[in-house]
Amino acid sequence: MDRRAFLRGGLRSGAALGLLASGSVPGFPRSAMGLPVATSSSGAGPYGSLNGQVPDINGLVLPKGFTARVVAEGGAFVSDGAAVADFAWPLFPDGKGTLPTGDGGWLLVCNHEVFDFQTPSGPLGGASSIGFDADGRITGSWPVLAESHSNSRGAVTPWGTWLSCQEAFQGDGRIWECDPVGDRPAVPRDVLGVRTHGSVSVDVANGHAYLTEAHRDGRLYRVALATVGDPLSGGSANTDRMEALTVDPEGGIGWLPISDPSGSFIPTRFQAGEGLVTPMGGGVAVHDEVLVFTTGLDDRVHAVDLAAGYHSVIWDGSGRRSPLHGIGDLAVAESGDLFVSEDRGDMEVVVITPLGEVAPFCRMVGDAHQLSSVTGPCFDPSGTRLYVSSLRGRGDGLVHDVVPDLDWGTGVEGRHVGVTYEISGPFRKTTPLVEPVEAPQIEQALAATSVVPSMTTPALSFDKTDPPAAPTTVLAVGSNPSSTIGIDRATGPVSGNGNSFVPRGLGLGAAVSLAIGGAAMAIRRRRDGRE
Repeated sequence: MDRRAFLRGGLRSGAALGLLASGSVPGFPRSAMGLPVATSSSGAGPYGSLNGQVPDINGLVLPKGFTARVVAEGGAFVSDGAAVADFAWPLFPDGKGTLPTGDGGWLLVCNHEVFDFQTPSGPLGGASSIGFDADGRITGSWPVLAESHSNSRGAVTPWGTWLSCQEAFQGDGRIWECDPVGDRPAVPRDVLGVRTHGSVSVDVANGHAYLTEAHRDGRLYRVALATVGDPLSGGSANTDRMEALTVDPEGGIGWLPISDPSGSFIPTRFQAGEGLVTPMGGGVAVHDEVLVFTTGLDDRVHAVDLAAGYHSVIWDGSGRRSPLHGIGDLAVAESGDLFVSEDRGDMEVVVITPLGEVAPFCRMVGDAHQLSSVTGPCFDPSGTRLYVSSLRGRGDGLVHDVVPDLDWGTGVEGRHVGVTYEISGPFRKTTPLVEPVEAPQIEQALAATSVVPSMTTPALSFDKTDPPAAPTTVLAVGSNPSSTIGIDRATGPVSGNGNSFVPRGLGLGAAVSLAIGGAAMAIRRRRDGRE
């Protein structure tokens, strides 16, 4: 049996055994098979139920053993008392990512989702960084992209930059490549398309960036990275680099060429009329040849095994199905658990384990979060801290003091400036496996049941070159934080041992142990003559 047929057989086997109870759909595919079947069903989760847990002072309900603190609040100077507070945090924190620095600390980079239609006097969104030392103390903060708009989600790249996606109310959004240190101006990367961007993830191993589209008729795209020099270089190299995902009735994937990634005459989604419709594409991540992404309008979490060429839906929250609906962004923990945030719904971060259990991890409650969304989950480099924001969480400042175009009054409604939290606790590093099901049980179940799958390049090395100068109409102002956060200006941020770092952000999580095929493993062993 070939690899692709085996993968499909594993999905069918899990379904036939009743593992798709409660309306769940086939589990995570994975390029490395022989692991237990993953299913999506509600439960207490790996950290226990939130029932009976008392909200903390910030209105966060967390599992036992976890605590949270505020690290940034819109309109307030960023400081924990140990650093000079000289930068007021902008409004509405959204997508985030982290990367380590040479002194054992790290940077947190964050987008600010102030839309173009909200500020007729000019764009006032952008992206900013916060520096932390090895003990988690804040060492400074600074902007990395200014005079931008609708900066929603994004990703840290393997070469140490931040990609800030514009969601763009008018559809003319770009992705800006930013220097997290703030020393170099941001650069537009039109090779990644001009449209309403959802998010992006960079997969160096296979030589592509993957992108979601924040449109009700959106598509899932990939763009080939340049093999030498600047991996996101544009110009004449824009052609023949963008493709859109297609899925056949059996779940097999393909890619359609997009001739004009700029969409200057025809929007890219119209150029991919036969592509898989991904309504309001949101968060996306890639690891170990597995792509996961969210779609907000139908409340789904998708997985694509890029090696086996197979697509499935691993969670369907349509009809406000608990515990996960109103789906927005996602992050991948070192254990392989997916942490999915709700930008509508119950204001929760929900964990989906590699074995398919789905459970609330964090809930934001109270008046301070009533007009808000949960945004931008990401882990610090150690995997022991989860950063997440209440997009319009209530603070002490006033919205119109930060953005005069947005006058929401001087009452409590005018104080929904957005707040970013750091959640610390015993995040697990690994995921236990379940025992495989015996082959005779599987074959008996397969005789009576079948399931129709859900429908709705080599490794690269890059030359280190400075990005071209940004257009003069876009400003990126940076402080000089390297003396406090350990930046090597010759090579960029580095890990504590001085080697190349692996960023942990929206685009690149830690190891993703996305599981499939425990039932199929029994069949495989039997057919291979091992049982």
